[in-house]
Amino acid sequence: MRPEAPLPASGLPTVVIAGRPNVGKSTLYNRLTGRRNALVADFPGVTRDRKEGEALMRGRTIRLIDTAGLEEAAPDSLFGRMQNSSALAVQQADLILFCIDARAGITPADQHFATWLRRQNRKVLLVANKAEGRAGAASAMEAFSLGLGTPIGISAEHGEGISDLMTEIVDALPQGILPPVVEEKPVKKKAKPKAPVEETVSFAALTGEADEIPEEFEEDAVFIEDETEEPGVLKIAFVGRPNAGKSTLMNRLLGEERMITGPEPGLTRDSIAVLLRDEHGEVQIVDTAGLRKKARVDEHLEKMSTSATIEALKRAEVVVLVIDATLGLHEQDLQIARLIEREGRACVLALNKWDAVEDRTATRQAIYDRLQTSLAQMKGIEVVSFSGKTGAGVQKLLPAVRHAAEIWNSRVPTGELNRWFDMMLERHAPPLVQGRRLKLRYITQVKSRPPTFLVFGTRAEQLPDDYKRYLVNGLRETFGLTGVPIRLQLRGTKNPYADERD
Repeated sequence: MRPEAPLPASGLPTVVIAGRPNVGKSTLYNRLTGRRNALVADFPGVTRDRKEGEALMRGRTIRLIDTAGLEEAAPDSLFGRMQNSSALAVQQADLILFCIDARAGITPADQHFATWLRRQNRKVLLVANKAEGRAGAASAMEAFSLGLGTPIGISAEHGEGISDLMTEIVDALPQGILPPVVEEKPVKKKAKPKAPVEETVSFAALTGEADEIPEEFEEDAVFIEDETEEPGVLKIAFVGRPNAGKSTLMNRLLGEERMITGPEPGLTRDSIAVLLRDEHGEVQIVDTAGLRKKARVDEHLEKMSTSATIEALKRAEVVVLVIDATLGLHEQDLQIARLIEREGRACVLALNKWDAVEDRTATRQAIYDRLQTSLAQMKGIEVVSFSGKTGAGVQKLLPAVRHAAEIWNSRVPTGELNRWFDMMLERHAPPLVQGRRLKLRYITQVKSRPPTFLVFGTRAEQLPDDYKRYLVNGLRETFGLTGVPIRLQLRGTKNPYADERD
């Protein structure tokens, strides 16, 4: 999986890319950050929300912001809201990259917004994009008429002139706000053995438990690998169907109009990550585009938006499934929940627009009943009801998310786990398979994120699905592993008296 782009830290100099639609702002953003984070398509108006990331230029770390196209429109219209968002970004900028299309020449819109930028009291670099070749470079010279200094001719798509642009950006930023030069330390690479070498690792070393382990399982322990990651900033993704209120919820949590919102469904097109700090620390929240049924996704841009949403879901630790409470739990919501379970993420169900629900008791009971019958693999999922519009109940969301993350990261001591295992076997013995009884002998937790358990025993790999569900439900109820996926792996022991003839 491609490394995730870091979110900009506070105190970094801010560079904003602005300009009218379809001049290549998002392509330039991707080129400067070195990642394909912003959606790009060959028609105007793709970018709607501000997208932020870090860019390393001449050893300096810069906060880079991609904005929606500047257009004249009524304040209450979609384009008016997009322009207002771009204007807010410009007001926060230390440097503005005013991007124009050199092939199209100077348009009245370019002239209008160049005049507007000169009144913002911000330093501006004039970037003439799509200036590849001699003809493009000659066309770029027309930009002198905008009165914003010497145009810098580049081709964001082909990478021409990007090195010179980075130098101009670093030179134009006030030196007092530039962070120190980043010195990259050489990374020592571990030498890989020519052939895989198996060595026996004890369960105690792997699980941190000092319990006595049966000797017959020691040899199989070599296959266990703990994949638990070091804890860091909690990563949260908001997913759901279009117009469920994900962006409104994001704005309410941030306390500002960060995302474009409105009655129109499908306003959010890209996945937008933002850092939020509260009394418990920092979290990274990603707002995503709405997910519709696959059969209805036919436009190329919506397919890219869907891919970006699924990518954000895979990177998250906790996924908040936002649902329009006035419509109830739809089959598409359950499909998204099953996707979250397959990816092994913790989940919190967020019932938005709760203020508009007339019979709240009946609505909540209907949702719980549907979860019980259609999402048993994530039994006990936490449900939070709120109103993103009024803010009522929103304060309950982050505590619920942190609780789900705690369960997702939890570990069960090996001794306690096996005492429970013996009790479960006594209560309901494993069934006969082909006339022979399965002998399950030992269980251990091999990893968390999500909780994953490994069962050893004679012919354990033949264990029927209903008995697996019996064990998983017992794990969930006994150890409080609610609302997260549980993985149960099986490994049979070798029979030393088996005939090994070819």
